[in-house]
Amino acid sequence: MAETTMLTLIEGITSGDIVPYLGPGALEGVTHLDTGEPIPADSDSLILAMNNGNPMAPRLMYEFPRAAMDIELKRGRSAVNRFLDTLYGDTRWSPSPLHKWLADIHTPYVIDINRDSQLQQHYADRPHTLIRGISRVAGTDYRFRIHHYDGTTYSAGEIPQEAVDPSLPILFKPMGSPLPDATYIASDADYVDYITELMGGFAIPGFVKQYRRGKQYLFIGLRMTRDTERMVLSDMIYDAAQPAGWALIAEPNDKERRFCKRMNIHIIEAEVGELMAAAGMSAQHCATLPLRNEQRI
Repeated sequence: MAETTMLTLIEGITSGDIVPYLGPGALEGVTHLDTGEPIPADSDSLILAMNNGNPMAPRLMYEFPRAAMDIELKRGRSAVNRFLDTLYGDTRWSPSPLHKWLADIHTPYVIDINRDSQLQQHYADRPHTLIRGISRVAGTDYRFRIHHYDGTTYSAGEIPQEAVDPSLPILFKPMGSPLPDATYIASDADYVDYITELMGGFAIPGFVKQYRRGKQYLFIGLRMTRDTERMVLSDMIYDAAQPAGWALIAEPNDKERRFCKRMNIHIIEAEVGELMAAAGMSAQHCATLPLRNEQRI
């Protein structure tokens, strides 16, 4: 395999051959404009934010969906949704440099497992197709909603798959977002339903299944230690090229190494900031910047 450089990854993302797959670490550096507090994104920070800054029982602190399930059982599903609405519907978050860069280079397809609206806000100056996951709904076999953005507003209602313009950028947010109307995959019950239908092929639109064939992925800001996120990932990248892609993990543990080896994903021991630094370099300098460590399969 030829040496992979940051430039080749950036070029692949720009061309659409490599799909950015954003995890919680992609929101690093995003802060509240009033308080300066970092945006809650990873499992622990979400649980603390949901519980007024207080830790929950150790078994609930293991993973956000488990903690969200506990809140749902005690106070109802709407309590979890209200928390996420308040958190991510807040427009006072600083802009994310990574999301801005992806929009600036006109990335044609992005998968974002966070529930915030940064990606949508940075694509708000152009038409695009938004896909969001749904769960525990009646009246449909599918576990996604599709909206068309015309450059100004989202369509008042969902659009059918056959009405999608294939030339437009695709923003796929499987765990939902607050815009244009709130929908989230959050609790264990949500994930059970969503992943079941994802495995059955009902959570990904047909045009995405066609488009993703032979693609590679760059996993940005995603630690591959959580079972729910790993199960979602496995099905989201079905039909990928070989290797399936690369994961930016500065200090991977043994569990992550085993999972990435099984999925044929090369680990790059680098921070998200290193990708951003390379993106700001000239092509001449970037072409000679080898990755610090790439796991060979």
